[in-house]
Amino acid sequence: MNKYKNLAFNTVIFAIGTFGSKILTLFLTRLYTTYMGADILGSKELIEASAAFMIPVFSFSMSDAILRFGLDKEYDKRQVFSTSIVVQLFGLFVMLLLSPLFSLIPFIKGYTPWLMLYVCTSVFRLTCANFIRAKGYVKLFAFDGMLATLTLFIFNIIFISKLDLGIKGFMIAMILSDFCSGLFLWKLAGLGKYFSLAYADKDLIHSMVRFSLPLIPTAVMWTITGFSDRILIKYVDGPAGKTGDTAVGLYTAASKIPNLISMVSTIFFQAWNMSAITEHGNKGEGKFYATVYSAYQSIMYIASAFLILLVQPVSRILLNYNNHPEYSQAYVYTPVLVLSVLMMCFNLFFSSIYTASKHTKNSFWTSLVSMVLNVVLNVILIKKFGVHGAVAASFISYLACYLIRVVDARRYIYFKVDHTKTVMNLSILMGMSLLAINQPPYYVPIQLGITVFITAVNFPELMATVRKLLRR
Repeated sequence: MNKYKNLAFNTVIFAIGTFGSKILTLFLTRLYTTYMGADILGSKELIEASAAFMIPVFSFSMSDAILRFGLDKEYDKRQVFSTSIVVQLFGLFVMLLLSPLFSLIPFIKGYTPWLMLYVCTSVFRLTCANFIRAKGYVKLFAFDGMLATLTLFIFNIIFISKLDLGIKGFMIAMILSDFCSGLFLWKLAGLGKYFSLAYADKDLIHSMVRFSLPLIPTAVMWTITGFSDRILIKYVDGPAGKTGDTAVGLYTAASKIPNLISMVSTIFFQAWNMSAITEHGNKGEGKFYATVYSAYQSIMYIASAFLILLVQPVSRILLNYNNHPEYSQAYVYTPVLVLSVLMMCFNLFFSSIYTASKHTKNSFWTSLVSMVLNVVLNVILIKKFGVHGAVAASFISYLACYLIRVVDARRYIYFKVDHTKTVMNLSILMGMSLLAINQPPYYVPIQLGITVFITAVNFPELMATVRKLLRR
């Protein structure tokens, strides 16, 4: 199977496995906004972000190294798997020693034991999931994605809807879902035969840690980029009603809707990341990147336009206005957040170059620029504009990262990028966002016309790329 067909095959498998799980995840948003007010939802999001912060730090981002080294035929998969587990066990042991310090953080206090379990089970699942991807078990990976989301949905219904445990219920659901998923993969894929302390290799530890160390601050900084928005909205004095606990909840609710764009990207990126690694150094690599990126851009622009067009009806479906009327205002923050997610998705594409070429330090410093810019802009803009300031800060920081990476990453794997296409589509989508926020007369038909235009411009190029792939 050639590289194009392999990418297409993996994308279809991941699409089948991911679509159902992402739909269930959207229903979870409805569940959370039914049983949690905006203030509680904001606190739940802060704890979730704390876990996202701790996972790469105390696992040494080994899940990324597992995929990179596991797909490389030069390395023994038993050594890769065993070495990564040894490194992660050390990191999680350090986390447990430091756990009393986490109890000093106000929004974590009272949830520390659950947070520790949350991190441990998440690391367990990530390790198993990325190793089976490295083994080429893409169908099992996709099936597990559906199964994990289904168990998460069921556990959330039990612990939040039925037992009314709120944030603690959410954490218990996450712990049980991740543990069941990891155990399922361990047993079904026979991962036990790949793990032994005897397989752990000192030289490989050095190689994997050297690869993953720059990814730790990178992952942390992306977390801080999203985390700082919520922290500063919560604690910075801004316009009346635009900061504080309820404002954090509204921002959190609004940020769930762009996950539909992220869903499209995730389906593709899971397959693309594997192709980028396995095809690294092969003939025609640059042309491969150019062809795939062009099609990827077109899909993302069309999807973003439709989501901005439908932002209000989608918000009504996903957010429960009846139980908590304050969520009815969340949609005004969503359009620009869609653009932020769009830029983040493009940044992920370029990060695959750093992973494939093992230049992960560049992933670090480009993320650092984005994080610093985001925090500085948040401090300035939230004080003046509240949640809208945080939304603008996110978009600008992700855009800045893209502008750097589109130049820097292509020094390692060069491919052509149509900058005119990028500027035109982003400008039009920004215009749609402003229309959705301000709602001038006849804005709906205007937006509909713009959506048709974006589709008409991007769809032929997308289909031309698809035809090229099918001919191969």
